[in-house]
Amino acid sequence: MEIPHVIGASHVSPEELVSRTSELVSLPDIYVRIKSVIYDPNSTLSDVAEVLAHDPAICARILKVANSAFFGAPSRVETLNAAVRLLGTQQIHDLVLAATISKSFPSIPENLMSMQHFWVNSLRCALLARLLVAQCRAGDGERFFVASLLHDMGHLIIYQAVPEESQEALIVARQNDRPLHLVEREIIGCDAAQVGSHLMQSWNFPPAWIEAVRYQNEPTQAAEFAFEAAIMHLSVKLKDMDIADAGPDLGAIDAAAWEMIGLSADIVEPLILAAESQLDAALETFFPEYRQYS
Repeated sequence: MEIPHVIGASHVSPEELVSRTSELVSLPDIYVRIKSVIYDPNSTLSDVAEVLAHDPAICARILKVANSAFFGAPSRVETLNAAVRLLGTQQIHDLVLAATISKSFPSIPENLMSMQHFWVNSLRCALLARLLVAQCRAGDGERFFVASLLHDMGHLIIYQAVPEESQEALIVARQNDRPLHLVEREIIGCDAAQVGSHLMQSWNFPPAWIEAVRYQNEPTQAAEFAFEAAIMHLSVKLKDMDIADAGPDLGAIDAAAWEMIGLSADIVEPLILAAESQLDAALETFFPEYRQYS
């Protein structure tokens, strides 16, 4: 079922777009069940493994992740119980979300977005965020990985709900070489980051994720989670950069973001190369159906 098009939707609010789509865009059942068990104070790791066992595809992905270079297990992990013990409940929660979220949204009109390109690019962003956090030696890189994977969910909403206005914004931004989020605010009334953060809020995602997504284009406006917003901003901008010819164009990056995380732009090229070297393995784990598009 498609999300209903909002007629005459110039100047629609993020709250309205999210409320109009709430019945059609829902979290996967397996994620809802896992979250319920994980946040039950009386549950055990065995209970978590038992819920996972009812979804063979998720089981396979969890085992694949547990045995991947992402976590560097000292020996091969062969059982679901062992994987749950190794990864822990928070990692299981985030991995199930990452592995199932792409099934939550209807397809986007091809003239606006390729779903394959969308998820491959989102995964590239997630890898960059994880690498940036590792460089900072601060925070939980795996949580940043999942939050950044979901950074652009707002576009999955607005491209369905207001396709004509979204296409106009894309054209105007491209023709006038202007930031897309500013053009979206003028034409639609809000931008994809605002919509995505409201969607995350409606799903009770962590406050750090909500604020990082909201301020991914303007990290200096973030308050409590400024570090997270800066990581998100940098990974979002870096994912689209080409280092093949004259090197990356850093003009789209807010220079303050580097100061906010305590790093410099000198790491850009090795960071992008490192993310690209990990992309195929990450696709095989999270989106095997898209690995040929990397």
